Amino acid sequence: MNDRFGFHIPTRVEVGNGLLQATGELTRKVVAGNRAFLVTDSGVRGTGLAAEVWNSLQKSGFICEWFDNVQPNPRDRDCEAGGEAARRWGADVIVAVGGGSVLDSAKAIALLQTHGGYIRDFEGRGKVTREVTAVVAIPTTAGTGSEVTRSAVITDTARNFKMTVKDEKLAPILAIVDPETTYSLPAAITASTGMDALIHAIEAFTCRLANPLSDVVALAAMEKIFPSLRTAVHHGTDKEARYDMMVGSLLAGIAFSHADVAAVHCMAEALSGLYDTAHGVANSMFLPVVTAYNAQVDPDRHARVAATCGLPVSGLSEGKAASLLVKELARLAGDIGIPAFVNLSCVNPKDFEHLADSACRNGSTPSNCRDIGKEGYLRLFQESYAQGESF
Repeated sequence: MNDRFGFHIPTRVEVGNGLLQATGELTRKVVAGNRAFLVTDSGVRGTGLAAEVWNSLQKSGFICEWFDNVQPNPRDRDCEAGGEAARRWGADVIVAVGGGSVLDSAKAIALLQTHGGYIRDFEGRGKVTREVTAVVAIPTTAGTGSEVTRSAVITDTARNFKMTVKDEKLAPILAIVDPETTYSLPAAITASTGMDALIHAIEAFTCRLANPLSDVVALAAMEKIFPSLRTAVHHGTDKEARYDMMVGSLLAGIAFSHADVAAVHCMAEALSGLYDTAHGVANSMFLPVVTAYNAQVDPDRHARVAATCGLPVSGLSEGKAASLLVKELARLAGDIGIPAFVNLSCVNPKDFEHLADSACRNGSTPSNCRDIGKEGYLRLFQESYAQGESF
């Protein structure tokens, strides 16, 4: 565990059913100007949720402009186009309505509006030199926690590499968390984003940068997410499950932004960067093999994850409890329809060397609780592929 840490949440968070209609009122409390640049994607815009936000902003005196050219695993060129459009519009606030791709794009757009240049210029930490345009984040999935994080993960299309821009100035000024926005979310998206949130909590708790405060939040996130995920996937109108998933995702976002993610995310981002695989799906496929790998050096923390998730570990050794966790994580993914790595038609084992190299270069690799390099990643890619549909 990290013995020196800080904990700062620069984002004001508002949680509640029906809050979407109060977007204008809540935004007016934190933003002085009146020009709102609304970032979303075509899917969210098609649901009518973005229109509700637009109407609420207008009722509060905002003049609005659309930008909906956001793709899953957002591209650098689209963020750069958005930054230029926001600059021309003279945006006083960027209002993001959507999943993690939309929220991360909005952060990148806010950065590029004020700083110019290319998003790859800001890869890593410490390169954001001044304040960026205020961002109001409205998540429509219970997944990424991006509404409270200080980072944006963007695909560098020239390198086929998912890069991360990290700086506290990227944190949204306001997060409006309305579980009702997820009621009509398809089961497959509920599953992949929900697993992403669970993995955020698990990696925050087990990584080397975990600390006493992030631990509390990570464990609380697991307590919300694990018992609710299957219900949210298979019974999408269950209001209690949807609420707990949304709050759990929020908590997980706070946890990993004050600790880190680790090898699961490093592998997943390598895969998504090359094949454009959905982020939550990619994460889910590698969770069992990485958990088994890491539990060998830290069975205590992995046993605590198992207990927190309500698994029957009483009387078991830490090692056996961790093994039970590995099996249950694989079972959970299968129960909610996450495909096995081998079943992705795009995957070519000849690419594993490239994927291992990309994972190794990820900035979160040093945070993994067990040392891992390119050869270790290569073995995990091979193992995940070889195990097929069972663990």
